Amino acid sequence: MNRVVHFEIHAGNQDKVQKFYEEVFGWSFQDMGAQMGNYRLITTGKDEDGAKWPGINGGMNPRRGESPRGGEPVNAFVCTVSVEDIDDILEKIEKAGGSVATEKMQVPGVGWLAYRKDPDGNLFGVLQPVATN
Repeated sequence: MNRVVHFEIHAGNQDKVQKFYEEVFGWSFQDMGAQMGNYRLITTGKDEDGAKWPGINGGMNPRRGESPRGGEPVNAFVCTVSVEDIDDILEKIEKAGGSVATEKMQVPGVGWLAYRKDPDGNLFGVLQPVATN
Protein backbone atom coordinates (compact mmCIF):
# COMPACT_ATOMS: atom_id res chain seq x y z
CA MET A 1 0.00 0.00 0.00
CA ASN A 2 1.29 3.49 -0.86
CA ARG A 3 0.80 5.74 2.19
CA VAL A 4 1.46 9.38 2.94
CA VAL A 5 4.62 9.51 5.06
CA HIS A 6 5.45 13.22 5.31
CA PHE A 7 3.69 16.58 4.98
CA GLU A 8 4.94 20.12 4.45
CA ILE A 9 3.63 23.51 5.47
CA HIS A 10 4.68 26.55 3.45
CA ALA A 11 4.99 29.76 5.45
CA GLY A 12 5.84 33.35 4.67
CA ASN A 13 6.66 33.98 8.33
CA GLN A 14 8.04 30.69 9.63
CA ASP A 15 8.42 31.88 13.22
CA LYS A 16 4.76 33.00 13.42
CA VAL A 17 3.45 29.80 11.82
CA GLN A 18 5.71 27.63 14.00
CA LYS A 19 4.42 29.36 17.15
CA PHE A 20 0.82 28.73 15.99
CA TYR A 21 1.32 24.95 15.62
CA GLU A 22 3.29 24.74 18.88
CA GLU A 23 0.51 26.53 20.79
CA VAL A 24 -2.41 24.69 19.19
CA PHE A 25 -1.13 21.12 18.83
CA GLY A 26 2.08 21.02 20.90
CA TRP A 27 4.22 20.09 17.88
CA SER A 28 8.00 20.50 18.06
CA PHE A 29 10.23 22.01 15.37
CA GLN A 30 13.90 21.59 14.49
CA ASP A 31 15.45 24.30 12.28
CA MET A 32 17.81 22.68 9.77
CA GLY A 33 19.53 26.01 9.04
CA ALA A 34 20.42 28.01 5.96
CA GLN A 35 22.44 25.14 4.47
CA MET A 36 19.14 23.20 4.23
CA GLY A 37 17.13 26.10 2.81
CA ASN A 38 15.78 27.11 6.24
CA TYR A 39 13.75 23.89 6.32
CA ARG A 40 12.25 22.97 9.69
CA LEU A 41 11.45 19.40 10.67
CA ILE A 42 8.13 18.95 12.49
CA THR A 43 7.47 16.21 15.04
CA THR A 44 3.75 15.83 15.68
CA GLY A 45 3.95 13.28 18.48
CA LYS A 46 5.49 10.08 19.73
CA ASP A 47 5.44 6.99 17.55
CA GLU A 48 3.21 4.54 19.39
CA ASP A 49 2.80 0.90 18.49
CA GLY A 50 -0.83 -0.04 18.03
CA ALA A 51 -2.17 3.52 17.75
CA LYS A 52 -5.48 3.62 15.86
CA TRP A 53 -4.21 6.52 13.73
CA PRO A 54 -0.44 6.65 14.28
CA GLY A 55 0.06 9.89 12.33
CA ILE A 56 3.03 11.27 10.43
CA ASN A 57 5.66 13.96 10.89
CA GLY A 58 6.51 16.71 8.45
CA GLY A 59 8.39 19.88 7.72
CA MET A 60 8.01 23.58 7.05
CA ASN A 61 9.42 25.47 4.06
CA PRO A 62 9.77 29.18 3.43
CA ARG A 63 6.84 30.13 1.16
CA ARG A 64 7.85 30.95 -2.40
CA GLY A 65 5.32 33.55 -3.43
CA GLU A 66 2.39 35.22 -1.74
CA SER A 67 0.23 33.67 0.95
CA PRO A 68 -3.33 32.70 -0.05
CA ARG A 69 -5.68 35.69 -0.04
CA GLY A 70 -8.79 33.60 0.65
CA GLY A 71 -11.49 32.29 -1.63
CA GLU A 72 -9.15 30.31 -3.89
CA PRO A 73 -9.98 26.66 -4.57
CA VAL A 74 -7.93 24.18 -2.56
CA ASN A 75 -4.83 23.32 -4.58
CA ALA A 76 -3.00 20.84 -2.35
CA PHE A 77 -3.64 17.86 -0.10
CA VAL A 78 -5.36 18.88 3.14
CA CYS A 79 -4.07 17.23 6.31
CA THR A 80 -6.49 16.47 9.16
CA VAL A 81 -5.27 16.29 12.76
CA SER A 82 -6.89 13.86 15.21
CA VAL A 83 -7.75 15.62 18.50
CA GLU A 84 -9.30 14.53 21.79
CA ASP A 85 -11.49 17.61 22.33
CA ILE A 86 -12.40 19.53 19.18
CA ASP A 87 -14.02 22.44 21.04
CA ASP A 88 -10.84 22.99 23.09
CA ILE A 89 -8.69 22.89 19.94
CA LEU A 90 -10.99 25.25 18.02
CA GLU A 91 -10.66 27.74 20.88
CA LYS A 92 -6.85 27.39 20.84
CA ILE A 93 -6.80 27.91 17.07
CA GLU A 94 -8.76 31.16 17.40
CA LYS A 95 -6.58 32.45 20.27
CA ALA A 96 -3.40 31.60 18.32
CA GLY A 97 -4.49 33.59 15.25
CA GLY A 98 -6.15 30.94 13.09
CA SER A 99 -9.39 31.47 11.18
CA VAL A 100 -12.54 29.52 10.31
CA ALA A 101 -12.72 27.77 6.93
CA THR A 102 -15.82 25.68 7.78
CA GLU A 103 -17.98 25.32 10.84
CA LYS A 104 -17.74 22.20 13.00
CA MET A 105 -19.83 19.38 11.55
CA GLN A 106 -20.73 15.86 12.61
CA VAL A 107 -19.68 13.09 10.24
CA PRO A 108 -21.84 10.05 11.11
CA GLY A 109 -19.80 7.11 12.34
CA VAL A 110 -16.55 9.13 12.12
CA GLY A 111 -16.73 12.05 14.57
CA TRP A 112 -16.70 15.85 14.68
CA LEU A 113 -14.79 17.64 11.91
CA ALA A 114 -13.88 21.27 11.21
CA TYR A 115 -11.56 23.03 8.79
CA ARG A 116 -9.45 26.01 9.80
CA LYS A 117 -6.63 28.15 8.40
CA ASP A 118 -3.35 28.95 10.12
CA PRO A 119 -2.12 32.58 10.30
CA ASP A 120 -0.49 32.21 6.85
CA GLY A 121 -3.70 30.92 5.20
CA ASN A 122 -2.83 27.20 5.09
CA LEU A 123 -5.95 25.01 5.27
CA PHE A 124 -6.09 22.03 7.67
CA GLY A 125 -8.72 19.85 9.31
CA VAL A 126 -9.28 18.81 12.92
CA LEU A 127 -11.21 15.66 13.77
CA GLN A 128 -12.48 14.40 17.12
CA PRO A 129 -13.07 10.73 16.30
CA VAL A 130 -16.08 8.85 17.62
CA ALA A 131 -15.13 7.19 20.89
CA THR A 132 -14.67 3.44 20.51
CA ASN A 133 -14.75 1.06 23.45
